[in-house]
Amino acid sequence: MAWSPEQYVKFEDERTRPARDLLAQVPLDRAARVFDLGCGPGNSTELLVARFGKDHVTGVDSDEAMLAAARQRMPGSRFAQADLGQWMPDAPADLLYANAVFQWVPEHVAVLSRLMDSLLPGGVLAVQMPDNLTEPSHTLMEETGLAGPWSDAFAGGKVKRQPLPAPQRYFDALMPKAARLDLWHTVYYHPLANAAAIVDWVKGTGLRPYLDAAGAQNHEAFLADYTARVAAAYPPMADGRVLLRFPRLFLVAVKA
Repeated sequence: MAWSPEQYVKFEDERTRPARDLLAQVPLDRAARVFDLGCGPGNSTELLVARFGKDHVTGVDSDEAMLAAARQRMPGSRFAQADLGQWMPDAPADLLYANAVFQWVPEHVAVLSRLMDSLLPGGVLAVQMPDNLTEPSHTLMEETGLAGPWSDAFAGGKVKRQPLPAPQRYFDALMPKAARLDLWHTVYYHPLANAAAIVDWVKGTGLRPYLDAAGAQNHEAFLADYTARVAAAYPPMADGRVLLRFPRLFLVAVKA
């Protein structure tokens, strides 16, 4: 699945806010080896460079277009292409930071447990993941997927992303390796111009697998059906805008 840096950064302020909130909870004054896992177009990498310095931060992503955008945004910074389901640092790290990426990685609890082993003592694993699959913005993708001539591509939940595991799974996997583990949810409320803006937001992330599965010839019809459902589910507020509710899961583990 290809990603679009241009689409992603249309809502950069809103997308970067949880990245800032995650970094604010990282209990490190300095770090020599920092990796931004799933760095995307570099908006989160900028935060890490500002805190720890350019020479200490490497952005890692699997998508060539995202990496190209990150390199253009931050010339002179280090970036590498890798599959996060398999990647490990070549030497123990001080900070492994991952903003909104591991929800896409199969069996990511096991991956996070493995990454804990690659931290120095006192090193930090900091992770944020959207936990919004029960929100209308995402349940309506399934409804549209099953409602049109493209429905065969969506039968049996072929495209639907798996929900995040229960919080206990993270504790059971990571606590034996951690001196401290904090896990919490934050719900963000984003006022957006209208239903079309919500659609524009998810086109940069969660909607992309659905559009890919529907096929290019069906994009326009799929978007029209989905937008109509979103408009019905998100009524305008008093000022005419709509309110997008967006829950996210945060995890900060300090290596024992």
